[in-house]
Parts: sequence; C-alpha cells; structure tokens
Amino acid sequence: MSLTPSTMLELGTEVPDFELPDVVSGKTVSLGDFDDKKGILIIFMCNHCPYVKHIKKHLSKLARDYQNDIGTIAINANDIERYPKDRPEKMVEDAKKFDYPFPYLFDETQQTAKAYGAACTPDIYLVDKNHRLVYRGQYDDSRPANGKPVTGKDLRNAIERLLEDKDPIEDQKPSMGCNIKWKPGNEPDYFG
Repeated sequence: MSLTPSTMLELGTEVPDFELPDVVSGKTVSLGDFDDKKGILIIFMCNHCPYVKHIKKHLSKLARDYQNDIGTIAINANDIERYPKDRPEKMVEDAKKFDYPFPYLFDETQQTAKAYGAACTPDIYLVDKNHRLVYRGQYDDSRPANGKPVTGKDLRNAIERLLEDKDPIEDQKPSMGCNIKWKPGNEPDYFG
C-alpha cells in the first residue's frame, strides 16, 4: 500500500463525462443521468483499500442523506488482474453488503480515472449541476487507526455550501489513501 494524496484538480474545472457500466444493475451510467440533481458526488474507490473500508458504511449514509439533491456515483478503476478483490463480481458483493444507494461503476480501461486526475482511493469530487468542480478532497480528518471518528465533516460542509449556493471553500485538504492500482504501462503522466 502506497499512501497517496489526491491531485487536487483546479476548482471550477468542468469534469469530463463518461459512460461506464454499473456492476450491480448492468446499466451504463453517465453524468447526464443526474441532470435533475443540484450536484453530483463522484468517488473513485475500491473494495480492498483500508482507507475506503474505513468510510464505507458512513458513505452509504451520507449518500442517502442527500439523495434528493445530490447524485452519487462510485467508480473502481483498479487493475483487477493484480488485485482480484476488486473484480466486478466482488464489487457486486461489496455493494450489496454495504447497501450502496448509488451505482458502483467499473472503469476497466482506467481512462475515466485518468481524465479526472484521480490518484487515490478514496478520491472525492463534488460538482455542481453544470459539472463544474466545487470540491475535491478528503472525506474528513479520520483515517484508519488515528482514533478520530468518521463524520464526513469536510464533504458534508461542501455539499451544504453547494445546496445553499455559496462559493466553495478555497482551502480544501487533499484526500489520502491507497494509490489507484494502474495497469502496467498505463500509469498517468500527472505523477511526473
């Protein structure tokens, strides 16, 4: 496990659309499926990362709390050949176990993760109804074994500001977690 921070894409950036399969329903999902919402929460995550495991149950609750106004999408971009615990059938098991109220998409080519500049799991992006980035960063200050409770404070604050039509907070802390497991030779160039 390599502790990796998010790349902190510039606020206001229009995020790219995608069409990816939901492993549970089998349907193809895109940002346009959430045009009736005030914003969309996009989370790059996986099954096996301890940083994701630390927030899974709470993440389901947060998504339910805001489901009337905010669409939520989870995306797994990990290399499933080297990390079989992240295979689509295991994603289905995870989605059912944690009762995800959101689609869990598989980015097999890793192109969506690259387009977003995703670096770690969890890597969190909140966009407004025009798909412009208003938050990218940590869920909260809690990490596995640091003793701080999982609250989702940072993300909840960003969602509340979006729903109240307030400007995003400029000082946002990067998310930290396991690096996305890139396929050999497919590593993005934004790591230098």
